[in-house]
Amino acid sequence: MSPSSLAPTPAATAAFLDNREQMDLLRFVTCGSVDDGKSTLVGRLLLDAGAVYDDQIGALLRDSEKHGTIGIGVDPALIFDGLEDERQQGITIDVAYRYFQTARRKFIIADCPGHQQYTRNMATAASTADLAIILVDARKGLLPQTLRHTFIVSLLGVRRVILAVNKMDHVNYDQAIFREICDAYSRFTAELKIPHVDYLPLSGLLGENVVRRSSKMPWRQGPSLLELLETCAVPGQETTGDFRFAVQRVNRPHAEFRGFSGTVAAGTIQVGETIVALPGRKYSTVQSIVSFDGALEKARAGMAVTLTLADEIDVSRGDMFARPVELPRVDRRAEAMLIWMSEQPLLPGRAYWLKHTARHTIAEIGAVRYRVDVNDLSRKQAATLQLNEIGRCQVLTRDPLVYDDYATNCDRHSKNVAPGRRSGAQLL
Repeated sequence: MSPSSLAPTPAATAAFLDNREQMDLLRFVTCGSVDDGKSTLVGRLLLDAGAVYDDQIGALLRDSEKHGTIGIGVDPALIFDGLEDERQQGITIDVAYRYFQTARRKFIIADCPGHQQYTRNMATAASTADLAIILVDARKGLLPQTLRHTFIVSLLGVRRVILAVNKMDHVNYDQAIFREICDAYSRFTAELKIPHVDYLPLSGLLGENVVRRSSKMPWRQGPSLLELLETCAVPGQETTGDFRFAVQRVNRPHAEFRGFSGTVAAGTIQVGETIVALPGRKYSTVQSIVSFDGALEKARAGMAVTLTLADEIDVSRGDMFARPVELPRVDRRAEAMLIWMSEQPLLPGRAYWLKHTARHTIAEIGAVRYRVDVNDLSRKQAATLQLNEIGRCQVLTRDPLVYDDYATNCDRHSKNVAPGRRSGAQLL
């Protein structure tokens, strides 16, 4: 049989590419305290799922001899810990992203650092995640950073969590230890109202319950980590919510065309509908919807389009389009839960830059209502917030903000939202 006869036909190639295009995408983030084994787990996941090429494995073997911590063979953590400082210190510093796919689904992994000083990196990665894997070292149980990361992912609208109790091989795969950790975590997350929490015992280093189900833990009947990731529900696109469209660019290539480009953050819009531009409250009608593929009659959430209007109204970058009967809030003050990420403490009354959709404005903290103790979620009196502290604050802005209530927005979008997106019209 000649090599040409083994080549796929154009029709088969087109079908294969179409199947890849139609696969849904799951974005997930790995969180937890330092040394809980996050990089090792996701490295093992990629290795055992066949998502690492042979030449990469050869390079990993050489790097493992130099930087590895497991003695012999490939150190899975080195797949993600690519910075020289990370390899020398054996810790994760920056967020590492990796794409892979299986026969069922496409994935984007964000492997986050566990050190408290890098919490800001973890929060950034979690802001676009559909699911969070929270790792716990079976020998140590729940640690303050475990709870902090869980609280942060709940604040950022992540509604599905997998508690991965790692290093079960170090506790002889003891079911009682696993059960004790799960019970403690269940009590903690009950107050956060995270809708979906799965509990999984595993060993990232040895691959137990990572891609294939483990025979070392017969007391646990259920899917492996990869099976969970392949089968869990992925939010779709929100088409029934209130229409929100933040103008990213005023598009004027010539004198005869003036459009407003951006991504539909929620809801749908169609030609002929009346919209209002906020905060200026100028009304017009959608004259046309232009996309990369040509003119459209209707656009839905997740689509990048350009809208042209029937009237020459004043619209600038950062303005928000909505329907007149579905208005968001427009105000210069708001209540917000803040994750403070600066080495310098938050100072009420001091001017800060606030970025909202595609615009910047000056903001200040009118007052700190309370600080949240991540260990028990109790509220503490506070006049300021220190690095990595979380608190509820009054935010005052120079220019009006156009926003929806964050909790309502996340509840709506957790049921049906474009993967990895939060509406541009919300304030945390």
